[in-house]
Amino acid sequence: HVQLVESGGGSVQAGGSLRLSCAASGYIYKPWCMGWFRQAPGKEREGVAAIGSEGTTRYADSVKGRFTISRDNAKNTLNLLMNSLAPEDTAMYYCAAQIFCDLSGRHVDSLVPDYWGQGTQVTVSS
Repeated sequence: HVQLVESGGGSVQAGGSLRLSCAASGYIYKPWCMGWFRQAPGKEREGVAAIGSEGTTRYADSVKGRFTISRDNAKNTLNLLMNSLAPEDTAMYYCAAQIFCDLSGRHVDSLVPDYWGQGTQVTVSS
């Protein structure tokens, strides 16, 4: 059974940075994709960034150049470094994983995760 637990959310002023982490327990079958999604009040959930087990990364256009997704295989954690944060980045951020997934040629929003974390809140003030 796979469990995903996010941490690292919080409040920051515009222009600041935050680092989110997602601790994964249990075995995630390869090839896998892991990613970060977010949902702001009154808005649909959107994919932010994803990484495949072979190292491919994908980003939403709105975060390209500002966010970096990475995976620490030794620690079994997924990370999201968020720089130059803006108020529109305010949302609940969720870690997710999809098994038997190939990220090649796919957009972040095309993922259909099998597992979800409980979410961590990110609030950016102007």
